[in-house]
Amino acid sequence: MNALNIQKGASSHSAYDLRDPNSQVEESHTLAVLVENEPGVLARVIGLFSGRGYNIDSLTVAEVDHTGHRSRITIVTRGTPAVIAQVKAQLGRIVPVHEVHDLTVEGPAVERELGLFKVRGQGDKRVEALRIAEIFRANVVDSTLESFVFELVGTPSKLDAFADLMRPLGLSDLARTGIAALSRGA
Repeated sequence: MNALNIQKGASSHSAYDLRDPNSQVEESHTLAVLVENEPGVLARVIGLFSGRGYNIDSLTVAEVDHTGHRSRITIVTRGTPAVIAQVKAQLGRIVPVHEVHDLTVEGPAVERELGLFKVRGQGDKRVEALRIAEIFRANVVDSTLESFVFELVGTPSKLDAFADLMRPLGLSDLARTGIAALSRGA
C-alpha cells in the first residue's frame, strides 16, 4: 500500500478498471440488482449463487418503485475477478433482472448497515455502555433496569467495532440488516 492507502488497481480512484481479470485474489464486491417485484425472483437470484457454490456475505432486498413493481437486491459477495464477472453476466441473463451494477468498480459508493445491540449489565458496566454508545452516536431505543437496546447505523466495520467494545460489558443479542449501498454522485 502507498501512503494514501489506495490499493494497487483500485478503480474507485481511476477512470479505468485496472484489476487483473486473471487474478486469483478474492475481492469483496457489492452488487446492486434491479428486478421485477414478483414471486420467485429472489429465489432465482439466490439460486444462481448457491447452485455454483458462491457465498453471499450480505443480502438486502426492498421494493424501490411501487408503481413499476421493482425491487433492489444488494448483494455483497467474494470472488476472483473472473468469478465476479461470471456472476454479473449470469445475473443479467435472468429474465426479471433489469440492471446489474457492480458498485465496487463503478466508482465511489456509500454503504451503510443498521444494527440493534442488546447489552445487559448493572452499575459501572451500564454507565460504560452508555458512554461508548454516545461516542459511536448510537441511539437507545429500549431501556429496562437490566438492559439497553442500542441502534447504530454505519459501515460494517463501525458495527463490528461497537460489538467488540460491548461484548465485555454484557452484549447478549445482536441483529444486523445487511449492507444497503448506493453509488455516489450523478
